[in-house]
Amino acid sequence: MIAAIEDLITEHRLIERVLWSFETFAVDLSRGADADRVSVREYAEFFAGFADRCHHGKEEDLLFVKMNEHGFPREAGPIAVMLSDHVEGRKHVAGLATVGAGSGPLSEEERATVIAHARGYIPLLTSHIMKEDNVLYPMALQALPTAEMEKLGRDFEVFEREVMGEDAHERFHALAEKLIHCYPPDPVKTTPVSS
Repeated sequence: MIAAIEDLITEHRLIERVLWSFETFAVDLSRGADADRVSVREYAEFFAGFADRCHHGKEEDLLFVKMNEHGFPREAGPIAVMLSDHVEGRKHVAGLATVGAGSGPLSEEERATVIAHARGYIPLLTSHIMKEDNVLYPMALQALPTAEMEKLGRDFEVFEREVMGEDAHERFHALAEKLIHCYPPDPVKTTPVSS
């Protein structure tokens, strides 16, 4: 597979694991478990920094632009749907960041807010990832010449170095592993389906 698309798909697998960890966190919250505001802040940080700024940034600033040059409009069709999902996701993450920025124990209202954002964001992003893996990325692979896809891979490296910073991936991976360790995903979600 072309490195640029493989890179995006690999990022999807990490984002999914953190989404499922967030689901564990939200289910625990809904059952009255003690909730630590720092975890809300860290989920918001991961989703804003890695899922949005890094992953969606590469899509919006590079992949979608290249697809647009090859006949995929931004205002309609698959790219428009992906962009709309990105906007909707940002609203959920901003809501989490607001709760995470507070102080003291979570109030009942804040707990309800976190649960509501989890119930909106997790299915939104899970469906979004499925659409990209199974529809958008195959379209890109079919429409874009191999040389342009290879250049896209190099452009992704530059984006990560110049926009995200040298150690951003490592920091976000460490944060993801911390969250997954603290709030393990349901094992059913992380077990591959046998063929």
